[in-house]
Amino acid sequence: MSQEEHLAPFAFGARLRQAMDTRGPLCVGIDPHPALLADWGLNDDVDGLVRFCRTVVEALADRVAVLKPQSAFFERFGSRGIAALEKTVAHSRDAGALVLMDAKRGDIGSTMTAYADAYLTKGSPLFSDAVTVSPFLGFGSLRPALDAARISGSGLFVLALTSNPEGAEVQRAVTDDGRQVAQVLLDRLRTENAGEEPLGSFGAVVGATLAEAGADLAVNGPLLAPGIGAQGAGAADLRRVFGGAVGQVVPSVSRGVLRYGPTVAGLREAARRQADELGEALGQVS
Repeated sequence: MSQEEHLAPFAFGARLRQAMDTRGPLCVGIDPHPALLADWGLNDDVDGLVRFCRTVVEALADRVAVLKPQSAFFERFGSRGIAALEKTVAHSRDAGALVLMDAKRGDIGSTMTAYADAYLTKGSPLFSDAVTVSPFLGFGSLRPALDAARISGSGLFVLALTSNPEGAEVQRAVTDDGRQVAQVLLDRLRTENAGEEPLGSFGAVVGATLAEAGADLAVNGPLLAPGIGAQGAGAADLRRVFGGAVGQVVPSVSRGVLRYGPTVAGLREAARRQADELGEALGQVS
């Protein structure tokens, strides 16, 4: 029986909380960039892409909380790459992982509605448990995605305080009411998640590489924390950055696990080590 059949009555926040409590909070990215394909001895083509994804799903989908395919690395191969992405999403979910589509979509009106149809509407070939979105056309521009997610039981991760240094010029900008843009977004997420238990379905992306969050992260929703491993952050940084909200953190690792392929055993051992390090840093007992 698939995860969807097991958990269909629950919203994404509840399903994510359940997965984090039973499997640990680790999210592993599926990032088949050219250098990594070469390191695995694979060609930088659709066949290499398919073999890469099949191995990652076989190794990890039954043991980590979340798999996060990066859409761009599939899109670069055109329609055959998108077909590979569709299969990766379906196989991951069938094997028990929650799928977070890392697409960072953001637009207005009917275009945002079309993105929501693609990723957040049941029956779509790319239907995922959650998707990353960009709010920098205004939080209100996300309304079609928020509405679609509520209907399908999916979730969103909204870019708020990202790990790239350039993000600060927008995210740390101060609005007329004295709040930073990032805080405005976090406050809107808190409103969207009000009253949801055990966890809201609308989360934020907050980089683990930040010197400090400098914001109120208590949004009653999950906090995706990229930047662990190759970008320089470690498990021990999570408490410093996230403080009292650390229990809602979904730490995201890509190269720190994927570079231990191409064997299933190597990927599983790398994921286990990451999970153990995270559990120790967060005071969890495995």
